[in-house]
Amino acid sequence: MQLKIRHETKYLHASPVSYGLMELRMMPRAHAIQNVIDWNISLHGAEEQLRFSDQHRNEVILAAYQGQPHEITIVCEGTVETSDTAGVIGEHAGYAPLWYYKRQTRLTRPGSGGRALLRELGQGHENDVTQMHALAVLIASAVRYETGATSSDTPAEEALELGRGVCQDHSHILIGLARHLGFPARYVSGYLMMNDRVDQEAGHAWAEVHFEGLGWVGFDVSNGISPDARYVRVAIGLDYREAAPITGLHHGNEDATGDKVLVNIQVQQ
Repeated sequence: MQLKIRHETKYLHASPVSYGLMELRMMPRAHAIQNVIDWNISLHGAEEQLRFSDQHRNEVILAAYQGQPHEITIVCEGTVETSDTAGVIGEHAGYAPLWYYKRQTRLTRPGSGGRALLRELGQGHENDVTQMHALAVLIASAVRYETGATSSDTPAEEALELGRGVCQDHSHILIGLARHLGFPARYVSGYLMMNDRVDQEAGHAWAEVHFEGLGWVGFDVSNGISPDARYVRVAIGLDYREAAPITGLHHGNEDATGDKVLVNIQVQQ
């Protein structure tokens, strides 16, 4: 399947900014389940400084802006050819060793609520993959999908206690509990072609868990499936913070309360 993607992010600063830096993880990488036919990133109001691969082999662009711009626009667009492998990515490759993905973070670390879910999960599953699918179902039942209930900084346990969240929260919960069970797990940010719409207000996120003898397998808790040909992988990390499309800092904005971020994403075949 060939997916055409256009992702525009616009930052509107309420007051002047003298200097800012951004890291962009918005470049999908070719691998066994996807091939990048073409991809372009354009910056307006900021300038690319360098490109590098991080510890997860994410392609990263470092961009800077200065001279008090009030508006910065980032546009990514291109075509990616995907295939359906029932969520199986394959064996591990990259700079970071497998054991690194067993490390909990502030956003993934389970608490009493997560441990209660594992007790409910129980034993006796056919294999590790079916066990993880069963856990994904429990998480989706415990945390109703609701936009605006959490933020990008909400820990998994807090979302679980709240009982509401989005794909980011579902992914953090599954990642944390998979690690608690001894599996390497990681966060994936990317795109999903929706069946009922082209325009979207945000990208998508899901989890990947590594099983011995099978490799990495994806789990989209929010949609109750393993990723198929409608998904495009862009970046991975221990949690959202390491795979976020855009991170950064700026200096000189005395009143950031009025800042706005406008996002428009189009994914279509």
